[in-house]
Amino acid sequence: MKKKYWENKNVFVTGCTGFLGSYLTKELINQGANITGLVRDFVPNSNFYTNKNNKKINIVKGALEDIYILERTLGEYEIDTVFHLAAQAIVGVANRNPLSTFSTNILGTWNLLETCRKSPMVRRIVVASSDKAYGNQENLPYNENMPLKGIHPYDVSKSCADLIAQTYYQSYNLPICITRCGNLYGGGDLNFNRIIPQTIQSILNNEPPVIRSDGTFIRDYFYVEDAVKAYLLLAEKMEELNLSGEAFNFSNEIQLTVLELVQKILKKMDSHLKPVILNEGENEIKHQYLSAKKARTLLEWKPVYSLEEGLKKTIDWYTEFFKIM
Repeated sequence: MKKKYWENKNVFVTGCTGFLGSYLTKELINQGANITGLVRDFVPNSNFYTNKNNKKINIVKGALEDIYILERTLGEYEIDTVFHLAAQAIVGVANRNPLSTFSTNILGTWNLLETCRKSPMVRRIVVASSDKAYGNQENLPYNENMPLKGIHPYDVSKSCADLIAQTYYQSYNLPICITRCGNLYGGGDLNFNRIIPQTIQSILNNEPPVIRSDGTFIRDYFYVEDAVKAYLLLAEKMEELNLSGEAFNFSNEIQLTVLELVQKILKKMDSHLKPVILNEGENEIKHQYLSAKKARTLLEWKPVYSLEEGLKKTIDWYTEFFKIM
């Protein structure tokens, strides 16, 4: 990342109170950006509030579904850079409530991009897609040239948002880049139905961790602070390398089964508990992992944290978190 690049830039972050958004917002604050965040819900235990980020940025209360709020925000705060991170990000919630997921992830994305199209000051937009957008592919790892083939509700919502971002570049030359990351993890993820925070919480409570699937699902696990560095680096290089319209996978390119991951956490926490395997996974892709060759080559990017280092920092964060809860 370039020193002083973000100093005094007017940046809009959707999803600033979320897991990734709170980390990205904190780093942008540290680098001197003028940040405006869209906040739909008050989540008191979010890093966004515990780190007092809310005292250091402009806050606009509203939702992605309200295009007039977005238009007012980009205009009044003279936004130069947009990080679109807000989403309904839980697979189980999407399975139960597809319409609200589609509304946030699809309608919300086109609202934001349509607003950016009408805002002449916006010079770069980074849209968060997901490895889930690729759907089920015969050949792995996923690369950026593969078609987007989501089938289940969450996957479809990310495929659609991704394609909408692409069409706003192709049809209107909007300066957009798209990120597709694996499963983000790290301290501050308050969605305890995700495997890493759920497993750590169970072990701290001396309860056997629960695996919903059969334990053989393969996933890509990507540490949140590496994701922040990747997002900022991509935004910084968009104009320099003429990257508008491009999508980038970000991954540490290490694949684990869910059972292997849980066993790693158990070992790191010096626990002799045995996981309970429910074998109840539904509407999920069995094998997913990414190639980050394009990011390594074009952006000269690489992750800073190994899986071992990321897990240690994550375990330490939750251990402290539950002490004060």
